[in-house]
Amino acid sequence: MLSKAGRRLSSLAVRKTSARLLSTPSDYAHTSGNFDVTSEMKAAFDRDGYIIGRRIFKSDEISKLQEALETDGGIMQHAYAVNDGQGRSSRLCIWSHPGQDITGMVARSEKIAGTMEKLLGGEVYHYHTKLMMKEAYTGGSFIWHQDYGYWYMNGCLFPDMGTAFIAIDRCDEENGCLEVLRGSNRLGRIEHGRVGGQTGADESRMKEVLKALPIDRAVLDPGDVLFFHSNLLHKSNRNDSSRRRWAFLCAYNRASNNPVIEHHHPRYTPLEKVSNTAIQECTNYTDMTGKDFLDPKNDKTADGKK
Repeated sequence: MLSKAGRRLSSLAVRKTSARLLSTPSDYAHTSGNFDVTSEMKAAFDRDGYIIGRRIFKSDEISKLQEALETDGGIMQHAYAVNDGQGRSSRLCIWSHPGQDITGMVARSEKIAGTMEKLLGGEVYHYHTKLMMKEAYTGGSFIWHQDYGYWYMNGCLFPDMGTAFIAIDRCDEENGCLEVLRGSNRLGRIEHGRVGGQTGADESRMKEVLKALPIDRAVLDPGDVLFFHSNLLHKSNRNDSSRRRWAFLCAYNRASNNPVIEHHHPRYTPLEKVSNTAIQECTNYTDMTGKDFLDPKNDKTADGKK
């Protein structure tokens, strides 16, 4: 809920941004210091299934992360194509452990991992990180789904899981920004199956859900972060624009929700968080030691997401 006039948040200013994210109160601007989760933000996350933090990363931090992602011999050598069943495709990289490079500092930072701990209500560990790349004119779409629709199949008993979607490029309607169904986290897990070549939420149930809940479009600038619950229904359209849409997604699981079966993502592994200054201090762009990149042949639950 938006703060009342005159009330100050310690490090946040709350603002309405209906032109950027349609009709949602869960939008917060980072003004100074660390990104602190307030009781209002936690209530919004529980009610709506997500919050957006504006300008969580400074422009120089995003530039450094982008350089790390694009440097030869690093992350990009592990990319593979994900077809959308409609003649389009996106590229994807997924890795299980954060590592010691710049991308790892982002995933381990207090303003990402620490925020997810506060939103999910307890210690988290790094479930995986992914780089999703929708290139200009060719980037594919992803149908309505819940992440827990897949992660349930991995032996995670509870939906005590969430993702931080970090915009590397501007994400808007033209280049296939994320769309979310506000409040759908409170529906519980919906059955998932094959829909048009992808794995998505049950179509008959989705027809009714779409009548009941509003769609919010997560229009993000570089450095903005969408924090969302694993039961939040979301999708994205194809990229018909002349601009690419790259996003960096860090997924977390509660330590208390250790999966009961071995699978292609990690079981509980203690996460060593780092201060937010570690991103700027890190000079490691290419050391991929210990990250454990996913071979898509080993992903038994889905063909890629978002």
